[in-house]
Amino acid sequence: MKKTILLFLILACAINANAQIDSTLFKDTRIDTVSANAMNMDAVYERPFYQTGTSHVSVGGYIEADYQYMGEDGITEGHTFRIPRFTLFVGSSIHPKIRFLSETEFEEGGGKIAIEFAALDVSVIPMLNFRGGIIMNPIGAFNQNHDGPKWEFIDRPIAMTEMLPATWSNVGFGLYGKRFVNNWGFGYEIYLTNGFNNSIIANGENRTFLPAAKENTERFEESNNGMPLITGKLAVKNQNIGEIGVSYMGGIYNTFEDDGLFLDEKRRLDVYAVDFNTSLDITGTYITGEWAWVRVDVPETYGQQFGNRQQGGFVDIVQPVLKRPLAGFENAVLNLAFRLEYVDWNVGTFRETGGNISDDLWAIIPGVSFRPSAQTVLRLNYRYMQQQDILGNPPAKIAGIQIGFSSYF
Repeated sequence: MKKTILLFLILACAINANAQIDSTLFKDTRIDTVSANAMNMDAVYERPFYQTGTSHVSVGGYIEADYQYMGEDGITEGHTFRIPRFTLFVGSSIHPKIRFLSETEFEEGGGKIAIEFAALDVSVIPMLNFRGGIIMNPIGAFNQNHDGPKWEFIDRPIAMTEMLPATWSNVGFGLYGKRFVNNWGFGYEIYLTNGFNNSIIANGENRTFLPAAKENTERFEESNNGMPLITGKLAVKNQNIGEIGVSYMGGIYNTFEDDGLFLDEKRRLDVYAVDFNTSLDITGTYITGEWAWVRVDVPETYGQQFGNRQQGGFVDIVQPVLKRPLAGFENAVLNLAFRLEYVDWNVGTFRETGGNISDDLWAIIPGVSFRPSAQTVLRLNYRYMQQQDILGNPPAKIAGIQIGFSSYF
Protein backbone atom coordinates (compact mmCIF):
# COMPACT_ATOMS: atom_id res chain seq x y z
CA MET A 1 0.00 0.00 0.00
CA LYS A 2 2.85 2.41 0.91
CA LYS A 3 4.60 1.64 -2.38
CA THR A 4 1.41 2.40 -4.30
CA ILE A 5 0.92 5.75 -2.53
CA LEU A 6 4.58 6.64 -3.16
CA LEU A 7 4.19 5.79 -6.85
CA PHE A 8 1.25 8.15 -7.25
CA LEU A 9 3.05 10.93 -5.37
CA ILE A 10 6.03 10.60 -7.71
CA LEU A 11 3.70 10.69 -10.73
CA ALA A 12 1.93 13.78 -9.41
CA CYS A 13 5.25 15.55 -8.76
CA ALA A 14 6.46 14.68 -12.26
CA ILE A 15 3.34 16.15 -13.86
CA ASN A 16 3.59 19.25 -11.68
CA ALA A 17 7.26 19.67 -12.60
CA ASN A 18 6.38 19.45 -16.28
CA ALA A 19 3.82 22.21 -15.82
CA GLN A 20 6.41 24.43 -14.09
CA ILE A 21 8.93 23.94 -16.87
CA ASP A 22 6.49 24.94 -19.61
CA SER A 23 2.95 25.69 -18.56
CA THR A 24 1.85 25.99 -22.20
CA LEU A 25 2.30 22.24 -22.61
CA PHE A 26 0.05 21.38 -19.69
CA LYS A 27 -3.48 21.53 -21.00
CA ASP A 28 -6.09 18.83 -20.46
CA THR A 29 -7.42 17.41 -23.69
CA ARG A 30 -10.39 15.07 -23.51
CA ILE A 31 -9.81 11.88 -25.45
CA ASP A 32 -13.14 10.08 -25.90
CA THR A 33 -12.54 6.85 -27.79
CA VAL A 34 -16.19 5.81 -28.19
CA SER A 35 -16.95 5.02 -31.83
CA ALA A 36 -19.96 3.94 -33.83
CA ASN A 37 -18.26 0.64 -34.68
CA ALA A 38 -17.50 -0.23 -31.06
CA MET A 39 -18.21 -3.76 -29.84
CA ASN A 40 -17.98 -5.32 -26.38
CA MET A 41 -14.45 -6.47 -27.19
CA ASP A 42 -13.45 -2.78 -27.45
CA ALA A 43 -14.63 -1.98 -23.91
CA VAL A 44 -11.10 -1.74 -22.53
CA TYR A 45 -10.41 1.27 -24.80
CA GLU A 46 -13.96 2.68 -25.01
CA ARG A 47 -13.41 5.06 -22.10
CA PRO A 48 -12.80 8.78 -21.72
CA PHE A 49 -9.14 9.68 -21.15
CA TYR A 50 -7.23 12.87 -20.43
CA GLN A 51 -4.00 13.66 -22.19
CA THR A 52 -1.53 16.28 -20.99
CA GLY A 53 0.16 18.44 -23.58
CA THR A 54 2.25 16.53 -26.11
CA SER A 55 2.64 13.50 -23.85
CA HIS A 56 1.88 10.07 -25.29
CA VAL A 57 0.46 9.03 -21.90
CA SER A 58 -3.29 9.28 -21.21
CA VAL A 59 -4.97 8.87 -17.83
CA GLY A 60 -8.51 8.37 -16.62
CA GLY A 61 -10.63 6.39 -14.24
CA TYR A 62 -13.93 6.14 -12.45
CA ILE A 63 -15.39 6.09 -8.96
CA GLU A 64 -18.50 4.54 -7.44
CA ALA A 65 -20.19 5.35 -4.13
CA ASP A 66 -23.57 4.40 -2.71
CA TYR A 67 -25.92 4.19 0.24
CA GLN A 68 -28.17 1.24 0.98
CA TYR A 69 -30.75 0.13 3.48
CA MET A 70 -31.34 -3.60 3.11
CA GLY A 71 -33.23 -6.15 5.16
CA GLU A 72 -33.52 -9.93 5.19
CA ASP A 73 -36.72 -11.52 6.48
CA GLY A 74 -37.57 -8.34 8.37
CA ILE A 75 -34.12 -7.96 9.97
CA THR A 76 -31.87 -5.11 8.87
CA GLU A 77 -28.36 -3.96 9.71
CA GLY A 78 -29.42 -0.34 9.20
CA HIS A 79 -27.90 2.33 7.01
CA THR A 80 -24.71 1.57 5.09
CA PHE A 81 -22.44 3.79 2.98
CA ARG A 82 -19.85 2.31 0.63
CA ILE A 83 -17.20 3.16 -1.92
CA PRO A 84 -17.03 -0.26 -3.59
CA ARG A 85 -14.36 0.73 -6.08
CA PHE A 86 -12.08 3.46 -7.35
CA THR A 87 -10.32 2.67 -10.61
CA LEU A 88 -7.42 4.29 -12.47
CA PHE A 89 -6.50 3.87 -16.16
CA VAL A 90 -3.08 4.66 -17.59
CA GLY A 91 -2.47 4.20 -21.30
CA SER A 92 0.09 5.11 -23.92
CA SER A 93 0.25 5.18 -27.70
CA ILE A 94 3.82 4.02 -28.11
CA HIS A 95 3.45 3.79 -31.90
CA PRO A 96 0.47 4.10 -34.25
CA LYS A 97 0.31 0.29 -34.10
CA ILE A 98 1.47 -0.26 -30.52
CA ARG A 99 -0.65 0.58 -27.48
CA PHE A 100 -0.40 -0.06 -23.77
CA LEU A 101 -3.21 0.21 -21.24
CA SER A 102 -3.48 -0.61 -17.55
CA GLU A 103 -6.43 -0.68 -15.16
CA THR A 104 -5.81 -0.64 -11.41
CA GLU A 105 -8.75 -1.01 -9.04
CA PHE A 106 -8.92 0.03 -5.39
CA GLU A 107 -11.74 -1.77 -3.59
CA GLU A 108 -13.23 -1.43 -0.13
CA GLY A 109 -11.71 1.97 0.53
CA GLY A 110 -8.24 0.88 -0.58
CA GLY A 111 -8.22 -2.28 1.53
CA LYS A 112 -7.88 -4.33 -1.63
CA ILE A 113 -5.80 -3.31 -4.64
CA ALA A 114 -5.71 -5.26 -7.89
CA ILE A 115 -4.22 -4.77 -11.35
CA GLU A 116 -7.09 -5.94 -13.53
CA PHE A 117 -5.56 -5.19 -16.90
CA ALA A 118 -2.03 -4.33 -18.03
CA ALA A 119 -1.43 -5.38 -21.61
CA LEU A 120 0.50 -4.40 -24.69
CA ASP A 121 -1.34 -4.49 -28.03
CA VAL A 122 0.51 -4.76 -31.33
CA SER A 123 -1.57 -4.34 -34.47
CA VAL A 124 -0.66 -6.01 -37.75
CA ILE A 125 -3.95 -5.58 -39.62
CA PRO A 126 -7.47 -4.98 -38.22
CA MET A 127 -8.20 -8.70 -38.25
CA LEU A 128 -4.88 -9.66 -36.64
CA ASN A 129 -3.68 -8.05 -33.42
CA PHE A 130 -1.42 -9.40 -30.69
CA ARG A 131 -2.10 -8.83 -26.98
CA GLY A 132 0.07 -9.88 -24.05
CA GLY A 133 0.26 -9.14 -20.32
CA ILE A 134 -2.50 -9.20 -17.73
CA ILE A 135 -5.57 -9.91 -19.86
CA MET A 136 -9.26 -9.69 -19.02
CA ASN A 137 -10.60 -13.09 -20.09
CA PRO A 138 -13.43 -12.44 -22.60
CA ILE A 139 -16.04 -14.79 -21.12
CA GLY A 140 -19.45 -13.25 -21.76
CA ALA A 141 -19.58 -9.47 -22.11
CA PHE A 142 -19.74 -8.12 -18.57
CA ASN A 143 -16.29 -9.36 -17.59
CA GLN A 144 -14.75 -6.87 -20.04
CA ASN A 145 -17.49 -4.25 -20.17
CA HIS A 146 -17.91 -3.78 -16.41
CA ASP A 147 -17.26 -0.07 -15.75
CA GLY A 148 -19.78 1.33 -13.28
CA PRO A 149 -20.62 4.53 -15.25
CA LYS A 150 -21.90 2.40 -18.13
CA TRP A 151 -24.66 0.79 -16.05
CA GLU A 152 -27.93 2.02 -14.54
CA PHE A 153 -27.69 -0.34 -11.57
CA ILE A 154 -25.63 -0.02 -8.41
CA ASP A 155 -24.82 -3.71 -7.91
CA ARG A 156 -23.16 -5.79 -10.58
CA PRO A 157 -25.16 -8.79 -11.90
CA ILE A 158 -25.09 -11.58 -9.33
CA ALA A 159 -24.51 -14.39 -11.84
CA MET A 160 -21.53 -12.52 -13.26
CA THR A 161 -19.98 -11.87 -9.82
CA GLU A 162 -21.06 -14.78 -7.61
CA MET A 163 -21.09 -17.56 -10.21
CA LEU A 164 -18.57 -16.25 -12.74
CA PRO A 165 -15.66 -14.28 -11.27
CA ALA A 166 -16.32 -10.73 -12.53
CA THR A 167 -13.22 -8.81 -13.64
CA TRP A 168 -11.44 -12.17 -13.98
CA SER A 169 -7.99 -11.60 -15.43
CA ASN A 170 -4.81 -13.61 -15.89
CA VAL A 171 -1.34 -13.36 -17.36
CA GLY A 172 -1.16 -14.62 -20.93
CA PHE A 173 -1.02 -13.94 -24.64
CA GLY A 174 -3.38 -14.10 -27.56
CA LEU A 175 -4.86 -12.69 -30.73
CA TYR A 176 -7.91 -10.60 -31.54
CA GLY A 177 -9.38 -8.88 -34.56
CA LYS A 178 -12.40 -7.03 -35.88
CA ARG A 179 -13.77 -6.03 -39.26
CA PHE A 180 -16.80 -4.05 -40.43
CA VAL A 181 -18.40 -4.44 -43.85
CA ASN A 182 -21.31 -2.06 -44.42
CA ASN A 183 -23.61 -2.53 -41.40
CA TRP A 184 -22.06 -5.81 -40.31
CA GLY A 185 -19.19 -6.31 -37.92
CA PHE A 186 -17.30 -9.46 -36.95
CA GLY A 187 -14.87 -9.84 -34.07
CA TYR A 188 -12.91 -12.60 -32.41
CA GLU A 189 -10.57 -13.07 -29.43
CA ILE A 190 -8.53 -16.08 -28.34
CA TYR A 191 -6.07 -16.23 -25.44
CA LEU A 192 -3.93 -18.69 -23.52
CA THR A 193 -3.49 -17.68 -19.88
CA ASN A 194 -2.92 -19.01 -16.39
CA GLY A 195 -6.13 -20.26 -14.86
CA PHE A 196 -8.11 -21.51 -11.90
CA ASN A 197 -7.01 -23.64 -8.95
CA ASN A 198 -8.47 -26.02 -6.38
CA SER A 199 -10.05 -23.14 -4.45
CA ILE A 200 -13.11 -23.24 -6.71
CA ILE A 201 -14.19 -26.29 -4.69
CA ALA A 202 -11.97 -25.92 -1.60
CA ASN A 203 -13.36 -22.66 -0.21
CA GLY A 204 -15.32 -21.16 2.65
CA GLU A 205 -18.55 -20.93 0.61
CA ASN A 206 -19.09 -24.70 0.95
CA ARG A 207 -20.13 -24.87 -2.71
CA THR A 208 -18.54 -24.81 -6.15
CA PHE A 209 -17.54 -21.16 -6.34
CA LEU A 210 -15.41 -19.88 -9.21
CA PRO A 211 -14.88 -16.36 -7.75
CA ALA A 212 -12.77 -17.90 -4.95
CA ALA A 213 -9.94 -18.25 -7.48
CA LYS A 214 -9.58 -14.45 -7.60
CA GLU A 215 -7.91 -14.62 -4.18
CA ASN A 216 -5.06 -16.62 -5.72
CA THR A 217 -2.65 -13.83 -6.65
CA GLU A 218 0.02 -16.40 -7.48
CA ARG A 219 -1.72 -16.89 -10.83
CA PHE A 220 0.08 -13.71 -11.96
CA GLU A 221 3.42 -15.40 -11.29
CA GLU A 222 2.93 -19.02 -12.31
CA SER A 223 0.37 -21.57 -13.43
CA ASN A 224 -1.30 -23.70 -10.77
CA ASN A 225 -0.72 -26.89 -12.76
CA GLY A 226 1.21 -26.05 -15.92
CA MET A 227 -1.90 -26.30 -18.10
CA PRO A 228 -3.12 -23.17 -19.93
CA LEU A 229 -6.65 -21.81 -19.63
CA ILE A 230 -8.18 -21.29 -23.09
CA THR A 231 -10.61 -18.40 -23.58
CA GLY A 232 -12.20 -17.57 -26.91
CA LYS A 233 -15.03 -15.43 -28.17
CA LEU A 234 -16.82 -14.76 -31.46
CA ALA A 235 -19.12 -11.77 -31.87
CA VAL A 236 -21.32 -10.43 -34.66
CA LYS A 237 -22.85 -6.96 -34.76
CA ASN A 238 -25.36 -5.33 -37.05
CA GLN A 239 -25.72 -1.56 -36.72
CA ASN A 240 -29.51 -1.84 -37.03
CA ILE A 241 -30.09 -4.97 -34.94
CA GLY A 242 -27.48 -5.30 -32.20
CA GLU A 243 -24.58 -7.47 -31.13
CA ILE A 244 -24.49 -11.12 -30.11
CA GLY A 245 -21.46 -12.95 -28.76
CA VAL A 246 -20.66 -16.53 -27.86
CA SER A 247 -17.68 -17.38 -25.71
CA TYR A 248 -15.89 -20.28 -24.07
CA MET A 249 -13.37 -20.62 -21.25
CA GLY A 250 -11.95 -23.93 -20.15
CA GLY A 251 -9.04 -25.99 -18.93
CA ILE A 252 -7.64 -28.13 -16.13
CA TYR A 253 -8.15 -26.43 -12.77
CA ASN A 254 -6.65 -28.76 -10.17
CA THR A 255 -3.09 -29.51 -9.11
CA PHE A 256 -2.83 -33.08 -10.38
CA GLU A 257 0.87 -33.61 -9.70
CA ASP A 258 3.69 -32.08 -7.68
CA ASP A 259 7.34 -32.62 -8.55
CA GLY A 260 6.39 -35.70 -10.53
CA LEU A 261 4.22 -37.13 -7.75
CA PHE A 262 0.71 -38.03 -8.90
CA LEU A 263 -1.95 -36.37 -6.72
CA ASP A 264 -5.21 -36.64 -8.64
CA GLU A 265 -6.59 -37.11 -12.12
CA LYS A 266 -6.88 -34.04 -14.30
CA ARG A 267 -10.17 -32.27 -13.63
CA ARG A 268 -11.73 -29.86 -16.10
CA LEU A 269 -13.61 -26.63 -15.80
CA ASP A 270 -15.67 -25.45 -18.79
CA VAL A 271 -17.70 -22.25 -19.08
CA TYR A 272 -19.98 -21.28 -21.97
CA ALA A 273 -21.68 -17.91 -22.33
CA VAL A 274 -23.88 -15.97 -24.72
CA ASP A 275 -24.46 -12.21 -24.57
CA PHE A 276 -26.67 -9.84 -26.52
CA ASN A 277 -27.40 -6.13 -26.67
CA THR A 278 -29.63 -4.00 -28.87
CA SER A 279 -31.18 -0.57 -29.04
CA LEU A 280 -34.71 0.01 -30.40
CA ASP A 281 -34.70 3.07 -32.66
CA ILE A 282 -38.42 3.82 -32.28
CA THR A 283 -38.44 4.11 -28.48
CA GLY A 284 -34.72 4.39 -27.70
CA THR A 285 -35.03 1.35 -25.44
CA TYR A 286 -31.73 -0.35 -24.65
CA ILE A 287 -31.70 -4.09 -23.89
CA THR A 288 -28.68 -6.08 -22.79
CA GLY A 289 -28.38 -9.57 -21.37
CA GLU A 290 -26.04 -12.45 -20.69
CA TRP A 291 -26.38 -16.11 -19.75
CA ALA A 292 -23.64 -18.54 -18.74
CA TRP A 293 -23.29 -22.26 -18.06
CA VAL A 294 -20.56 -23.75 -15.87
CA ARG A 295 -19.38 -27.36 -15.87
CA VAL A 296 -16.92 -28.56 -13.21
CA ASP A 297 -15.49 -32.04 -12.70
CA VAL A 298 -16.02 -32.31 -8.92
CA PRO A 299 -14.36 -35.28 -7.13
CA GLU A 300 -16.80 -37.93 -5.89
CA THR A 301 -15.39 -37.50 -2.38
CA TYR A 302 -17.06 -34.08 -2.20
CA GLY A 303 -20.62 -33.77 -0.96
CA GLN A 304 -23.55 -33.02 -3.25
CA GLN A 305 -23.59 -29.38 -2.13
CA PHE A 306 -20.66 -28.93 -4.53
CA GLY A 307 -22.43 -28.69 -7.85
CA ASN A 308 -20.87 -29.89 -11.08
CA ARG A 309 -23.27 -27.73 -13.10
CA GLN A 310 -24.25 -24.09 -12.65
CA GLN A 311 -26.14 -21.55 -14.72
CA GLY A 312 -27.32 -17.98 -14.48
CA GLY A 313 -27.59 -14.60 -16.09
CA PHE A 314 -29.43 -11.31 -16.31
CA VAL A 315 -31.33 -9.00 -18.62
CA ASP A 316 -31.46 -5.20 -18.38
CA ILE A 317 -34.08 -2.97 -19.98
CA VAL A 318 -33.39 0.77 -19.97
CA GLN A 319 -35.93 3.28 -21.25
CA PRO A 320 -35.02 6.97 -21.62
CA VAL A 321 -38.04 9.10 -20.67
CA LEU A 322 -36.49 12.57 -20.82
CA LYS A 323 -33.71 14.00 -22.98
CA ARG A 324 -33.24 17.76 -22.76
CA PRO A 325 -31.01 20.52 -21.41
CA LEU A 326 -31.59 20.71 -17.68
CA ALA A 327 -30.09 22.84 -14.89
CA GLY A 328 -27.06 23.71 -17.00
CA PHE A 329 -26.51 20.18 -18.32
CA GLU A 330 -26.86 20.25 -22.10
CA ASN A 331 -27.42 16.53 -22.66
CA ALA A 332 -29.24 15.40 -19.53
CA VAL A 333 -31.09 12.06 -19.70
CA LEU A 334 -33.59 10.53 -17.28
CA ASN A 335 -34.03 6.74 -17.53
CA LEU A 336 -36.35 4.11 -16.17
CA ALA A 337 -34.55 0.80 -15.73
CA PHE A 338 -35.43 -2.78 -14.88
CA ARG A 339 -33.19 -5.79 -14.25
CA LEU A 340 -34.17 -9.44 -13.88
CA GLU A 341 -31.47 -11.87 -12.76
CA TYR A 342 -31.13 -15.49 -11.73
CA VAL A 343 -28.39 -17.88 -10.67
CA ASP A 344 -28.42 -21.58 -9.77
CA TRP A 345 -25.21 -22.75 -8.12
CA ASN A 346 -26.19 -26.42 -8.22
CA VAL A 347 -28.17 -27.67 -11.22
CA GLY A 348 -29.28 -31.24 -10.63
CA THR A 349 -31.03 -33.65 -8.30
CA PHE A 350 -30.08 -35.55 -5.13
CA ARG A 351 -28.81 -39.05 -5.84
CA GLU A 352 -30.76 -40.59 -2.96
CA THR A 353 -34.20 -39.03 -3.50
CA GLY A 354 -34.24 -37.59 -7.01
CA GLY A 355 -35.45 -34.29 -5.53
CA ASN A 356 -34.24 -30.98 -6.91
CA ILE A 357 -31.07 -29.44 -5.48
CA SER A 358 -31.98 -25.80 -4.95
CA ASP A 359 -29.18 -23.39 -3.91
CA ASP A 360 -30.51 -20.67 -6.22
CA LEU A 361 -31.44 -17.01 -6.21
CA TRP A 362 -33.56 -14.67 -8.31
CA ALA A 363 -33.90 -10.92 -8.11
CA ILE A 364 -35.80 -8.04 -9.68
CA ILE A 365 -34.43 -4.50 -9.56
CA PRO A 366 -36.52 -1.57 -10.81
CA GLY A 367 -34.71 1.74 -10.86
CA VAL A 368 -34.42 5.33 -11.98
CA SER A 369 -31.20 6.86 -13.24
CA PHE A 370 -30.25 10.40 -14.16
CA ARG A 371 -27.33 11.17 -16.43
CA PRO A 372 -26.31 14.85 -16.33
CA SER A 373 -23.66 13.80 -18.87
CA ALA A 374 -22.79 10.57 -20.62
CA GLN A 375 -19.88 9.92 -18.21
CA THR A 376 -21.84 10.36 -14.95
CA VAL A 377 -24.88 8.51 -13.63
CA LEU A 378 -26.97 9.03 -10.47
CA ARG A 379 -28.93 5.90 -9.55
CA LEU A 380 -31.89 4.91 -7.40
CA ASN A 381 -32.63 1.16 -7.21
CA TYR A 382 -35.05 -1.01 -5.31
CA ARG A 383 -33.70 -4.54 -4.95
CA TYR A 384 -35.88 -7.55 -4.14
CA MET A 385 -34.37 -11.04 -3.97
CA GLN A 386 -35.33 -14.54 -2.88
CA GLN A 387 -32.62 -17.09 -2.12
CA GLN A 388 -33.10 -20.80 -1.40
CA ASP A 389 -30.70 -23.09 0.37
CA ILE A 390 -29.62 -26.46 -1.00
CA LEU A 391 -32.60 -28.27 0.56
CA GLY A 392 -35.21 -25.95 -0.95
CA ASN A 393 -36.45 -24.61 2.38
CA PRO A 394 -38.65 -21.47 2.29
CA PRO A 395 -36.48 -18.80 0.68
CA ALA A 396 -34.87 -15.91 2.47
CA LYS A 397 -36.46 -12.65 1.28
CA ILE A 398 -34.07 -9.76 0.86
CA ALA A 399 -35.15 -6.25 -0.10
CA GLY A 400 -34.02 -2.66 0.21
CA ILE A 401 -33.25 0.73 -1.28
CA GLN A 402 -29.95 1.65 -2.93
CA ILE A 403 -28.88 5.18 -3.91
CA GLY A 404 -25.56 6.05 -5.46
CA PHE A 405 -23.50 7.46 -8.29
CA SER A 406 -20.75 6.44 -10.63
CA SER A 407 -18.62 8.70 -12.80
CA TYR A 408 -15.62 8.69 -15.05
CA PHE A 409 -13.07 11.40 -14.35
